[in-house]
Amino acid sequence: MIDLRASDRTILAGFVILASQLSNGIGAAWSKSLFPIMGPEGVVALRIGFSALLLGVLTGVWRLRLPRDQWVNIAGYGICLGIMNSVAYQSFSRIPIGIGMSIEVTGPLTLVLLSSRRPADLAWLGLTICGLALVLFPGKEVPALNLAGIGFAACSATCWAGYIVFGSRIARLGGGRVAAGGVLIASTFVVPFGAVTAGATMLGPENLALGCSVAILTSAVPFFLQMIALRQLPRAIYGVLASGSPAIGAAMSFVVLGEQLALRQWLGIGLVVISAAGCTLRAARAKPL
Repeated sequence: MIDLRASDRTILAGFVILASQLSNGIGAAWSKSLFPIMGPEGVVALRIGFSALLLGVLTGVWRLRLPRDQWVNIAGYGICLGIMNSVAYQSFSRIPIGIGMSIEVTGPLTLVLLSSRRPADLAWLGLTICGLALVLFPGKEVPALNLAGIGFAACSATCWAGYIVFGSRIARLGGGRVAAGGVLIASTFVVPFGAVTAGATMLGPENLALGCSVAILTSAVPFFLQMIALRQLPRAIYGVLASGSPAIGAAMSFVVLGEQLALRQWLGIGLVVISAAGCTLRAARAKPL
């Protein structure tokens, strides 16, 4: 067996996080390519449905036992997860993925800022606002974005914040099995809605196989890679690395879908990423995670 030093394990964990984000970014872009076939409702239904099945089997979700007072929290966790993914796909169907993800990341970023008592953290808020302004406001090189797409992304950001709040309350109770339980709860309303909306198209053998592939790329693979990385990385460092998801999402949507952004939109995404990373590090120094 190879005995790696702590520094080597940290570097390796960083690459694991990068692999997780690449898998999620490719999966999100591939998901969008399926929208013309079964709509975002059908795609997210297959993603959540297969994710619930895969994660449930792999973690033994049927053995999940929770204190009675925690069922409200896991229900909130699952509801936020289901709505977050559903409205995110509605957003991606109307605006570029990288822009949608930049708006979404403001959800957890807002949580960090609200828990701060340091006036200096207002600088990170200002940086975020500047980044979003560069991304969202139309100009000579930037066409006007679909307002509904922006609204759905903002809703996803809000649900992401709720997902973190509820998740933090139940995380100590079962790790992966609790997360699988949350996905199962999300599937109870996301899958029926998608089935009604997409109809028989969603149930074709080829489309079922594509939906399973999306679930593996966007849920199963990132989930287990993140679990591996969290064993080696402090959560603050994990948060810094994970804050790069909008940039990776934009890059993967360009490679897979050919979605092109203006230079100032790339700059805006960069500012949002820097702000999210800076907030995470500052919060970690103020209160060890």
